Amino acid sequence: MINNTSLHYIKELAEYIAFQYQEKITPVNQIAKDVGLELFYDAYEKGTFDGMTVYADNCFYIHLNTDNGNRGNTERGRFTLAHELGHYFIDTHRIGLKKGILEPHPSLINKKQFNSIEREADYFASCLLMPESRFKQDIFKKKFNFQLIDSLCTQYKVSRTACAFRFAQIGNHPIMIVYAERGVVKWKLESDDFPYKWLLNDRTVPTNTVMGEYFLQSNTQDIYKTEQVWAMDWFNYVKDRDTERPFYEHCIPYKDKALSIIWED
Repeated sequence: MINNTSLHYIKELAEYIAFQYQEKITPVNQIAKDVGLELFYDAYEKGTFDGMTVYADNCFYIHLNTDNGNRGNTERGRFTLAHELGHYFIDTHRIGLKKGILEPHPSLINKKQFNSIEREADYFASCLLMPESRFKQDIFKKKFNFQLIDSLCTQYKVSRTACAFRFAQIGNHPIMIVYAERGVVKWKLESDDFPYKWLLNDRTVPTNTVMGEYFLQSNTQDIYKTEQVWAMDWFNYVKDRDTERPFYEHCIPYKDKALSIIWED
């Protein structure tokens, strides 16, 4: 059994490592090299795994699956490597791998614990790639819009999703992120101070939204844009006086998938 690690400790650890390097774009490959980790970028088939940290013959190895887009120095590859570095640097993860307690892939028995460990590694990756003090300095007194997310993505060489997650955690303006496939909401995340927590229809994407329009059109039209929506279009438990409370939605569509970021002025 592996004990959970406090998020505060993970944040302090990841940011300490990041600040050992002068580059704003955290050099994850160099970090791996500096601690003696061997990296293998290989094709392991789509849908299998993104990254895997393995302990064998008294050494740690990290495998990154290029078939899932995890190539060296790409946004996805960088986040996956940062996640795997979390498994190495977080003491309980590293010890668990060495003792064989932590498996690279979950079994049905340890699925719940595996998910907790993966969330810790994701948080480590976010803090390593986007240290809080640096990130907050770059958004200080800036008005939120989607262009700000795009700008931060470039500055830190991370994906829009990873950047939006980090902004929801520590940004200066409340946002909600919604991800759906084929018109079904798979997950959502909102800032602690976002005014609504529940989506209309729960799992079905509401039709009177930018994302809903994309799925209704059978994904045939590019609607990569920001539009105004109303509280009643997206959220449940909206008071009568707030039904036409204005929000903005920016939808990022891709084939049968879409991600929307929602905020208000």
